[in-house]
Amino acid sequence: MSIVILHDARDDLLSLQSYMLERWNEPLWLKAEDEIFQKLAELDSGFLPGTVVQAFADVGIFDYKTSITSHHRILHRKIDDTLYVYAIAVHQQDFQTLLMKRLFNHR
Repeated sequence: MSIVILHDARDDLLSLQSYMLERWNEPLWLKAEDEIFQKLAELDSGFLPGTVVQAFADVGIFDYKTSITSHHRILHRKIDDTLYVYAIAVHQQDFQTLLMKRLFNHR
């Protein structure tokens, strides 16, 4: 099993890090980062399946899922033994807008 954090999701992590370090402090960022990577490990192990993204399910796509940490939402998909991470967003972020932005940026 392996985890692949795609380019956009890596950018999300860097943006989240900058945001949290500017507005909060390093210990809070490190705690949030640990929580994100713990969730990814649980998803990769199959311990947690995640929740189907309703916007995708509405059009018949059921393999993209989201998972929640205390402050973040992770968009992911498992293919064979590999977990692909597409986006990491804060709870306050408009997730529908993020999905549409990603869709149109990758056409």
